[in-house]
Amino acid sequence: MNWLEFEEAAKSRGYQHICGVDEAGRGPLAGPVCAAAVILPEHIIIEGVNDSKKLTEKKREALFDVIRETAVAYCVAYASVEEIEEMNILNATMLAMKRAVEGLKVPVDYAMIDGNKLPELSIDAECIIKGDARSMSIASASILAKVSRDRLMYEYAKEYPQYAFDKHKGYGTKIHKAALLEYGPCPYHRMSFLRKILPK
Repeated sequence: MNWLEFEEAAKSRGYQHICGVDEAGRGPLAGPVCAAAVILPEHIIIEGVNDSKKLTEKKREALFDVIRETAVAYCVAYASVEEIEEMNILNATMLAMKRAVEGLKVPVDYAMIDGNKLPELSIDAECIIKGDARSMSIASASILAKVSRDRLMYEYAKEYPQYAFDKHKGYGTKIHKAALLEYGPCPYHRMSFLRKILPK
C-alpha cells in the first residue's frame, strides 16, 4: 500500500502545502469534538502511524510526539459541547475541522479530509473515505486528534471522578450510563445525546 498516494497525486496537480485532516469524538456522550490538521514533509512516512483506532493508547501516545516533531505544521482544534448542542454533531465536527485547517501556521493550499463531507474551506479540498487508513497525513491527524481529546477527558475525570471519563473517554459504556443514572449529567455532557438514557 502506498501511504503517500493521495499526497503525491495532489503534488502532481501543483499543490505545495497539503494537509490531512481528521476528527475524534463524534460519538461520545460527553466532551467536545476534536479535529487535527497536519502538514508532513514531502516523501515522509512515519513508522508505526496508522488509523488511530487500530493503535493502542500507548502507541498513540508515543507517536503523538513523533508526529508533532516531524510535521511542517499541525493544529488541533475543538468544537465545544455548547456548539454541538447548538448546531448538531455533524456541523460541529465540520467547524472543528475548519478551525484546525485555518489554525495551521504554514499557509496550506490543499486539504484532504477523512470521511465523506467537506467543511467550508477557502482552499481546495477532497474527501477520502477511510482516509485515516490510506493517507499518512490523515492518519497522523487522526492520532493527534485522538490523543488530544483523550488527554482532555483525563482532565475532566479529575474534576468529575464519578463518571470515570478516564476509562471510557465519554463513550456510552455500561459504567458511564450507570453513573449518569446515579448522578445525572455534568456540564460536559451532551444533553441531546442523553435522551434515550436519562428518564424524562
